[in-house]
Amino acid sequence: MVLQRLNGSFDCWDALLDLILASFAYMNGRIDPPSSALALTPQSLREKARNEIGYVALDDDKIAGCVFCRAEPESLYIGKLAVLPTAQGKGIGRRLLTYAEAEARKRGLAILRLETRIELIENHATFAALGFAKTAENRHPGFDRTTSIEMQKFLP
Repeated sequence: MVLQRLNGSFDCWDALLDLILASFAYMNGRIDPPSSALALTPQSLREKARNEIGYVALDDDKIAGCVFCRAEPESLYIGKLAVLPTAQGKGIGRRLLTYAEAEARKRGLAILRLETRIELIENHATFAALGFAKTAENRHPGFDRTTSIEMQKFLP
């Protein structure tokens, strides 16, 4: 398994989109509103990689996982952490988060922050096992109920 920073030499945007959509497919019909992943395109991913910090996990030159991070004033926001369903349980997500932690430290940030949908309790448990704790409940615009929770991990 090789982790690679998304940069100008990366040219597999269609495959990256396929990975994200496959990884997030289990959410379809479970979360409301639908995942923002459904609105991604190869071009929007290319733009996201220009504006954020992205990594892909490659297994024999096949994309097996990815993460996008965005520096905020006090934290590094983790978004679009995705692992191919057939590759889950092999530590790929954990390795991608390790890279995110290193990026946060390099920037002098002591907190990783993410959001996960309220319905996805298995995600809450997974992130809690990785050291994240619930810090807030949020609502998407137009909703009168909690639609996501925020979780943070404080880095030593």
